Amino acid sequence: MAEMQKLPVSPREKAGKGAARAVRRAGKVPGVIYGGGREPALFEIDPRIIDKELNRGGWQSRLYEVQLGDRRQPVLMREIQFHPVTDAPLHIDLQRMRPGQKVHVQIPVVVENEEECQGVRAGGVVNLIRHSVEVEVDVEHIPEHFIADIAALEIADNLRWEDLKGIEGITPVGHLEDLVILSIAAPVSEEAEADEEEASEEAPEAETAEG
Repeated sequence: MAEMQKLPVSPREKAGKGAARAVRRAGKVPGVIYGGGREPALFEIDPRIIDKELNRGGWQSRLYEVQLGDRRQPVLMREIQFHPVTDAPLHIDLQRMRPGQKVHVQIPVVVENEEECQGVRAGGVVNLIRHSVEVEVDVEHIPEHFIADIAALEIADNLRWEDLKGIEGITPVGHLEDLVILSIAAPVSEEAEADEEEASEEAPEAETAEG
């Protein structure tokens, strides 16, 4: 399988809302591992570990290893529930993975060679339309990211799915091979900027006159 990062968790025995609240009062986050043809397994985890992974980015496509008892299991983070006010994690779902299993994951897009980009040098602006792409991929070959090399792009050029590096053997969900990932937008002229500013200044005056 792909290289896995260890995710420290501890087993918990009791299910239900009352048991979950008790876990949170103890400063931990309750969770469940499901899938893989086995019964769900309950666990708890330090919320600081979840926050760390969220801040790193790419957690939805990162393969983790958890150990409950004597069994080590490869998993993906599938869903995290948050408190509506504090945004603190309340619950986490992990999905067991099997060798050869196909999964849908979001893979981030990394832009390279922006300084060398012909369009950017001419005053154009990189318009990243897709920060990530949902794909179907073998769990053993989940990439960390896709690379968008824009060195050769000119103003008004598009970079599509087929132009990304690292997509070999991977299918975008929906089979959108012509999916536009980014474009090089033309620079906004000073006259256009002045017209926009003038229009925004005149709008309140017009509303006042109508009133």
